[in-house]
Amino acid sequence: MAYIFLVVFALVNGYFFTNTFFLYDQSDMRALFSIVPLVYLFFIPAVSMGVISREKGLGTIEILATLPIRDFDLVLGKYLAVFTLIFVGLLTSSIHYITLTFVGTNIDHGAIFSGYLGLALMGGVYAAIGIFSSSLTDNQVVAFIIGIAIVMVFFLMDQLLVFVPSSMAGIVQYLSTGFHLSNISRGVIDTRNLIYFLSMISFFLFLTTHNVESRKWS
Repeated sequence: MAYIFLVVFALVNGYFFTNTFFLYDQSDMRALFSIVPLVYLFFIPAVSMGVISREKGLGTIEILATLPIRDFDLVLGKYLAVFTLIFVGLLTSSIHYITLTFVGTNIDHGAIFSGYLGLALMGGVYAAIGIFSSSLTDNQVVAFIIGIAIVMVFFLMDQLLVFVPSSMAGIVQYLSTGFHLSNISRGVIDTRNLIYFLSMISFFLFLTTHNVESRKWS
């Protein structure tokens, strides 16, 4: 199933890149970098929805709990499996970068590097959210819906600034994954953006580990 989602991910990205390159005569990666976060909204919850919920549904989570490994190690292993899939998906889009390089277009290699870095970090956050959602239920569909809901909240936060008090605007903007991605994609690799992404990953992995631990005593 993961390979199916990976193929779909590559095809969608390829479609939008091709449209931009051939139909609109734009020889850059901006369109691709703007569409990948939207693909993430569905792709990542889909590939992570069964990571833990499937184990719960089959009853194998109790078997895993008896293994001589820490709960965090179990969660981290599953997280790395999902993140690796996301990373491979990003690698498939590197063919577009290679294409632009060979056709001799004047591209900003630094901006492309920072764009990929931002997408990888955003994917890491959404993977942690997806696994957390999967730990909340034994139903994969429910986990998928919860994952999409949480991911969309963080993705759209900076679009909701007009609806929040000015005193809260800074906090809401800081919590937005889109805000930090846009900063990095412009080539601004600020430690504050890196700290945000890494903190979000750690936070949701912590919550997931707590849910797995509590399962032992339920």
